[in-house]
Amino acid sequence: MIQSYQHQHNFTYNWIVRTRVDGYWSSPLPPELFIPKQYVVPSGSSYGGFNDRFGVGDYTTSIAALSRLSIIPELDLAEFRYLNSESAFQAQLSIRNITCVTKRVVPFCIVSDRRYRFPPKRLDVPVAAISSTGPLNGAKCRPYRGWNWADNGDSGIRLCDAHRKWEDGWPDIFDHVAGSKLATKRKWVSELSISRCVADFEEMRRRTPLWEVPLAVNVCSYGSDSALT
Repeated sequence: MIQSYQHQHNFTYNWIVRTRVDGYWSSPLPPELFIPKQYVVPSGSSYGGFNDRFGVGDYTTSIAALSRLSIIPELDLAEFRYLNSESAFQAQLSIRNITCVTKRVVPFCIVSDRRYRFPPKRLDVPVAAISSTGPLNGAKCRPYRGWNWADNGDSGIRLCDAHRKWEDGWPDIFDHVAGSKLATKRKWVSELSISRCVADFEEMRRRTPLWEVPLAVNVCSYGSDSALT
């Protein structure tokens, strides 16, 4: 889609940022994440490879980083097998000779209602509180009132006890931490009807040059029970 749009309009992107729609952003991206000829990912959540929840690079490095499926035959030829998502990501950058840099300053996390063991063991998934004062670097997160310090307390990350469902009163916790602008958006989404959701998606589709998404009514129905994944 990126290449098609560039060819259509006769230009090349200077930078491409890969992120996710289920993220919470605590601040804008810092300029130090934009390094020519190097692909930048968050530190942590690496699981034997590179954190693949966020990435930023110039056009050349991004083409290699975003080729998650088309590069599989090359990985197989190079005898990279039985890989998880993070180790496969590291391998694909390696075979394309792309230098990857990890940074501890990425200000977003993945909002999730999945349950995880607490306290986390060596291979478990830690879940951060969105009220953490340090960069969350793509960790799983929740709006959470209780907390414990992680990384010996020097990173500003607060860990949630996420082995149960979201605690009662989480909307108030989120609104307090996120601020009035995001609080207003949260309330708007919580009251959103399927018909309004579909209309908004159709408006976004009309503004989008390339659109490869399921039907709007299907997308809106996925979230009709207000479930977060």
